[in-house]
Amino acid sequence: MAKLRSVKGMHDLVYPESHFFRHVENCLIQVISSFAYKEIRLPILERAELFKRSVGESTDIVEKEMYSFTDRGGDELSLRPEGTAACVRAGLQHGLLRAGRAVRLWYAGPFFRRERPQKGRYRQFHQMAAEAYGLPGANVEAELILSNALAWQRLGCSSGISLKINTLGNAEERANYRERLIAYLSEHQSALDEPARQRLRSNPLRILDSKNEQVREILNDAPKIRDCLGSESLRHFDYLQTLLSEAAVDFEIDPHMVRGLDYYTQTVFEWVLSGDRGQLAVCAGGRYDNLVEQLSGNLSLPAAGFAIGIERLLPLLENQRADNPPHRQDASVYIAVSSKDAERFVWRFIAEVRRGLAEHNVLMHCGGGGLSSQLKHADRSGATLALIVGDDEVRERSVSLKFLREERAQEKVPIDSLPSRLRRLLPC
Repeated sequence: MAKLRSVKGMHDLVYPESHFFRHVENCLIQVISSFAYKEIRLPILERAELFKRSVGESTDIVEKEMYSFTDRGGDELSLRPEGTAACVRAGLQHGLLRAGRAVRLWYAGPFFRRERPQKGRYRQFHQMAAEAYGLPGANVEAELILSNALAWQRLGCSSGISLKINTLGNAEERANYRERLIAYLSEHQSALDEPARQRLRSNPLRILDSKNEQVREILNDAPKIRDCLGSESLRHFDYLQTLLSEAAVDFEIDPHMVRGLDYYTQTVFEWVLSGDRGQLAVCAGGRYDNLVEQLSGNLSLPAAGFAIGIERLLPLLENQRADNPPHRQDASVYIAVSSKDAERFVWRFIAEVRRGLAEHNVLMHCGGGGLSSQLKHADRSGATLALIVGDDEVRERSVSLKFLREERAQEKVPIDSLPSRLRRLLPC
């Protein structure tokens, strides 16, 4: 019989990696929550139409990467490939998004794209993301970027990540630039590689992100989007740079940085790390003022946000994981019992003990075995204390405490005094 294995590109997280993953995710959530962003939980399945309308039918995501199927009711559904469109859908459906109202939201969880698996890029991947609605200025973009910078500081990886920013202008300016870029690239079409030729009419701005050296040489003389921007878009982008400089957030302007998603306008940004395979974005974001109207049909509401790829961030934290693992021992207290009667006795007070030690792990021995064997398990668990209950303890309504990490005499504690005694021995 063939061995059962996980689906290609969808990997398991096992302890202690799973605990470290949760630690990283919690750090990111704590930082964005300190900016008064509120959590929203989104379903993993959405109607495929949502992503076709928002992301764009000519994008790689919709054309090649979405996991889509028709369910028994005839609905075409997709595993979510990204979260922004789903967040807008939820905001509209539940009345969160209204004219004149500012809303700040964050979410985290798995997303799905059928890409070629490689290090840092999986078919099931995890993101922590934030979205701000109803705020048109560059200040909210600076706020989002600053939250990223503070998250890198908290995680201890600031030195490995750098910020790149660019502007795409408004929808009209972007469309004008798109036509100028098509005209220029059409004159060099024979020198473009096959992916660039395919994108020339459907999604030409993605060609700016090409890694092909010959294509990049052609792009050196291509029209620059800044030349198509009006005074309002230029002021917006310049003010963003001013705010970032005031906050001491270093950045680099990258005129070739674009987005594979159709809904972006004005500011786009990426936090990238450099490696053997070039630069890899660990966080990407920007502004998408037209998306709400695109999905609602009648509500015009500015929006901006970012998404952090947690798997892409983890390689930066290898030293932290080795030097300062975030997980503690399996148990602080290990409970060993000599008989069924002793076990039943423990169950009379174990809930109160657990409530009193909410910040500590309390591990009860299961599976039988003598006290000697159980105490060996207690030692291997890393516990500080062993709580021993035998026939004498049952008769006396007490518990024996054995100190596993220090030379100290074993002591008996009456049941009524046990919770307070444990709290003194194991301070939070």
